[in-house]
Amino acid sequence: MGASDVVPGVSGGTMALILGIYEELIAAIKAFDATFVRDLLQRRLKKALGAVPFAFLISLGLGILTAIFTLARGLSWLLVHHPIAIWSFFFGLVLASAVVVARRIQHWLPTTFISLLLFTAGAYLLVGLVPVHTPETLPFIFLCGAIAICAMILPGISGSFILVLLGKYQYILDAVGRFDLVVLSVFAAGTAVGITLFVRLLNWMLTHHHDLAMAALTGLMIGSLRKIWPWKAIRHMAPGNLSEPHVFVNILPDHVSTELFVAVGLAIAGGMLVLLLQRIADR
Repeated sequence: MGASDVVPGVSGGTMALILGIYEELIAAIKAFDATFVRDLLQRRLKKALGAVPFAFLISLGLGILTAIFTLARGLSWLLVHHPIAIWSFFFGLVLASAVVVARRIQHWLPTTFISLLLFTAGAYLLVGLVPVHTPETLPFIFLCGAIAICAMILPGISGSFILVLLGKYQYILDAVGRFDLVVLSVFAAGTAVGITLFVRLLNWMLTHHHDLAMAALTGLMIGSLRKIWPWKAIRHMAPGNLSEPHVFVNILPDHVSTELFVAVGLAIAGGMLVLLLQRIADR
């Protein structure tokens, strides 16, 4: 999950779904409720701690943090120097993930198809938005954390990409690299508040409208494929002016080359990795 969250366009929530821990993760985070806080304030520590699966959350959290701090620089280098290769791998990974999650829908009703189409279209439009310039104040960093964590736990829409749209992806990545405790602490506080509120909606959807929720999550992943298509060209907002903001548009490979075969191979490898992970998770 941590490795996926580092890459803009790939969600840690996708990994959680593939590995079969998504609903357990939502329920575990939801355990931090008003009753937990009340028991904690009244020093009923045994009751408070017993209501939350800390062993699960701590081991998962340590894994995520380890991946972020060990892979952030390496993935950043790959995205700069070998973008087609790394995006091809993740494209295959997310495409296979969408198929895996769609299999969990038990009854395909008209409302299920509508949910799938609406969230596919929504994700497709969202990932096409142009990043904006935003302030670097601590209150805004807190807000970025609260918004990004909601996306991090949703398959298909990555928290990293939301940070790109908010203009703070590189800023947070640099803060991780230089171990800026002030920025990272404020960002972490924002994520804690955001996820505590958002998981309640997710848990309710998964409990009462499971197939609709799974169709929505599948749609998010399908729509997000627009963002991680490997071949892109730069389109400047002001034609001919390199100083103006620009966006990337998807294109097809212009010729058959070794790079194309490597990209296809990596996409297949990403898809096979998903199927392998799912088989391990099922066992």
